Amino acid sequence: MESFFNNSFVTLIAYIAFISIYLLVIPLFLFYWMNNRWNVMGKFERLGIYGLVFLFFPGLILFSPFLNLRLKGSGKG
Repeated sequence: MESFFNNSFVTLIAYIAFISIYLLVIPLFLFYWMNNRWNVMGKFERLGIYGLVFLFFPGLILFSPFLNLRLKGSGKG
């Protein structure tokens, strides 16, 4: 059992899992949360979201060119 945990392949898989969670999963969840709750957030929820944005900033930067968080207008322009 000890040789299993000392294996470099398991270490590589663990790094890939943590990096994918940090750069992909949580930033996409934050974008989804902010898009749905932006106009109805309370001050403590907004403070928490700002803290998470600061913490997961690299992943948010990766997705920022592809996501649009602007409000939807009335269509008359």
